[in-house]
Amino acid sequence: MGKKKEKVIDLKPEKISEEHLARLQQVVNKINELQFSIGGIEIQKHTMLHELATAQEGVSMMQNLLNDTYGTCNVNVKDGTIDRTEESDG
Repeated sequence: MGKKKEKVIDLKPEKISEEHLARLQQVVNKINELQFSIGGIEIQKHTMLHELATAQEGVSMMQNLLNDTYGTCNVNVKDGTIDRTEESDG
């Protein structure tokens, strides 16, 4: 009547193979490297956007100075000639 239960041995591995571990680490390290690089690029982008905004403010200031000095006009950036064809104040 009393059957003795056999102990079942779990044959599932407790660790992955060294080869799989090395490949997994390689892939994860590549992801980390790329994320770090992207972060550096984003910092450069942020800095450049601030520099662009500063340059645009400089253009705006120059436009105001030129308008005060020469009146409303378009200036050719290459040779400095003034084009008054769109001037509204005569």
